[in-house]
Amino acid sequence: MTITAADKMQCAERELKYRRRVYGRLVERGKMTTAQAERELEVMEAIALDYRALAMEEPTPLFIETKRTLKQGG
Repeated sequence: MTITAADKMQCAERELKYRRRVYGRLVERGKMTTAQAERELEVMEAIALDYRALAMEEPTPLFIETKRTLKQGG
C-alpha cells in the first residue's frame, strides 16, 4: 500500500485537531504550560502545512483502487 502526501496531510490535520483539544485540557490541569502547548501546536501546524504543499504537487491518480479491484489484482 502506498502512503501519499495527501494521506500524511490528512493524518497531520487530524492530529492537530486532536492536540488542540487535548492540550487545552492539559493546560487547565497544570500538566502542560500554555507556552509548551502553543509551541507543540505550531510545530504540528507547520508539518500539516508542509504536507498540504506536497499533496498539491502530487499527481492525481487516473484510477482509484477499491477493495474490489485490489482483490482482483491479488
